[in-house]
Amino acid sequence: MTRALSMARQPSRRRSGEGLTAGLLVGPATAIVLLSLVAPLALLARYSLNQYDRMTFMKEAFTAENYLRFVADPFYAGVLWTTLSIALVTTALCLVIGFPIAYGIARMQSRWKSTAVLLVILPLFIGSTVRALGWIGLLGRGGLVDSMSGLVVPGGGVTLLYTSFAVAIGILSINLPYMILTLQGVIESIDARLEEAADSLGATPGRRFWHVVLPLALPGLATGGILVFILAMNAYATPFLLGGARFQMMAPMLYREYAVNNNWPFAAAIAFILMLTTLSLTAASTLLLQRRYQGA
Repeated sequence: MTRALSMARQPSRRRSGEGLTAGLLVGPATAIVLLSLVAPLALLARYSLNQYDRMTFMKEAFTAENYLRFVADPFYAGVLWTTLSIALVTTALCLVIGFPIAYGIARMQSRWKSTAVLLVILPLFIGSTVRALGWIGLLGRGGLVDSMSGLVVPGGGVTLLYTSFAVAIGILSINLPYMILTLQGVIESIDARLEEAADSLGATPGRRFWHVVLPLALPGLATGGILVFILAMNAYATPFLLGGARFQMMAPMLYREYAVNNNWPFAAAIAFILMLTTLSLTAASTLLLQRRYQGA
């Protein structure tokens, strides 16, 4: 009887010891996350409830006037809508353009596959500011697009710089490699024999893609889309350089309120509105895709 009780206690002691070990291993990482992420966000939330003061930049208070100002002013609502539209358009373009490229690389059997992957990765070694400056040379007055359009229509050059098109193209070029690399890894995990089986059963390429490849690649589409959408929502250098002073998106406006206008409480409120909007749309899209994937 005593021996049976001692044997019964051994698994519980073992589990408690494993739990203690796991807690010791996870504890430092949890503390670092709390200090580096949660604490600054809590401080930022407190700043957003303060009032702006011209002399001290910020006055202790507990008010929601910064959030009410953003919601009540059509200008700020328009900036948020512009940011959302640019992020959604660039995400959709990344999906449409990136999927064929990722599929081709994933199914490539030649020795040039590593070269193709390297060509996708290489732009990531160049900063977004440098790439935006490159687009300025292409889209600005006297640039390549302006010169080529001037040859087609004499005296009628086209300057695309400082437009929403230039911003969308710039963000697309920066985010596209992330989409391609994410989709490539997912497509490579799909057994190619499933597609061969669909071909042998008489499926057309379109039906094979829609009924075999797309459902299996849906998790990768969701991951890549969410990643690209978050990057587009928080883009700063590209809209600032390619959009100019008149084109407003959330991140440049946040910087202007903080560094130029010195309105720290309102800048903190803008940061939280941007973060909550991004997280809400990301969570909603994730739930919809999960239901679609489970239903498929």
